[in-house]
Amino acid sequence: MTPKDKYRQLCKNEKTIPIFSKDWWLDADCGEDNWDVLIVEKGGEIAASMPIYIKRKYGIKYITQPILSQTSGIHIIYPENQKYERRLSYEKEVMNEIIDQMEELDVAYYQQNFHYSVTNWLPFYWRGFLQTTRYTYVIEDLRDLDKVYMDFSNNVRRRIKKASKIVSIKDNLSIEEFYNINTMTFDRQNLDIPYSLESLTRLDNSCIKHNCREIFYAIDENNVIHGALYIVWDDNSTYGLMAGANPKY
Repeated sequence: MTPKDKYRQLCKNEKTIPIFSKDWWLDADCGEDNWDVLIVEKGGEIAASMPIYIKRKYGIKYITQPILSQTSGIHIIYPENQKYERRLSYEKEVMNEIIDQMEELDVAYYQQNFHYSVTNWLPFYWRGFLQTTRYTYVIEDLRDLDKVYMDFSNNVRRRIKKASKIVSIKDNLSIEEFYNINTMTFDRQNLDIPYSLESLTRLDNSCIKHNCREIFYAIDENNVIHGALYIVWDDNSTYGLMAGANPKY
């Protein structure tokens, strides 16, 4: 089996792999032949993996972030009951093995957005890589939505209350309608939308097949859509992937 075949098997059973690193997601976002994976095996099992999206431009080969994937990067499966000190040593060991494999690819450029669960990148730093810290905000418990709502700022709650008198929230918007409202957000900023309806539809069909997406939208009494939100989820988190708003409202 190739490393990619082994990784596909891992994705079927390993629930801690983020959605953006799942094999089926990468097939849809990158194209089945445009991504690969680096793996580290211990005792015949995958201990660490790092899917990579390889592109070429002007004859230069480089690794970059897939356009509709928020995160990628390394994923480590830890032995049970590992002490913190041993965990750090284990991370150093498997990260260095991944970096060794990446250097053998002889790519001119490497850039990935690591998942928020990765908090240690020190082995990459020691090997000469650079990083920029970006922040994401996680609501860790959604079982009590009333409590979640009360934890919002007063300003946000006021805006929600005001909006609820104008629009209602519905789901199951078509991907074509979502793309239209999503495009408005880019138009307002004089930006080109970085993905086509065709590529978004391909990804959307895969998400529907795996039952891991929903599109919520706000619509008024005249059936005018004011805004829409595309969310995806895995076994551990839900992600706001894309959004759009009609600037007229």
